[in-house]
Amino acid sequence: MATKQSTISTHRGRPCAFDRDAALNAALDVFWKRGYEPATISELCAAMGINPPSLYAAFGNKSALFLEAASHYESVYWDAAWERLGASSSVVNGVERFFDDAADILTAPATPCGCMIVLAAVNISDGADDVCNTLKALRGQGVARFRALLDKGIASGELRQDTSVGIVAEALKTLLEGLSIRARDGTSRQELANIGAQAVRMLPVASE
Repeated sequence: MATKQSTISTHRGRPCAFDRDAALNAALDVFWKRGYEPATISELCAAMGINPPSLYAAFGNKSALFLEAASHYESVYWDAAWERLGASSSVVNGVERFFDDAADILTAPATPCGCMIVLAAVNISDGADDVCNTLKALRGQGVARFRALLDKGIASGELRQDTSVGIVAEALKTLLEGLSIRARDGTSRQELANIGAQAVRMLPVASE
């Protein structure tokens, strides 16, 4: 990933260059561990190595920083797994591989356990509409990706023609979100993979 440098003023007449991706990763780690609402500006600034004026100058405000961190999180951790799912020629194989990938992502040793999009959404006040709407849209994208694969499976004859695509897609996404909570609880990678393997049982595979 290319490193992006931003120049912001931390003191009058003293510009300070910083690594935007490194700052986003630091903010992401705080949001991931603390959630959106509990994370404070002082905690974020301490983790990012900048002061509040610099944070506001570079990112706008806390919600804008969170939304950029959420987009960064999706790109770094989930894009490849979703792309593999969408490119799969078999629904069964694609779903099986995706939930195995998810077990890896949710228990990666270098990151907090669980999905940041799911966990950060637990503590959000009613007034943070931009954050709530963005997280809802991100979760909706996952459902849409499952739907697209299921539609492909119906067209190829792998799934039954009467498949309730919307319900199955929602069930798969709900299982994925549940795995995130279990990961935060300390469930092992192998246990998550075993649970995720049940996703294939949700698929209404056509009779041979």
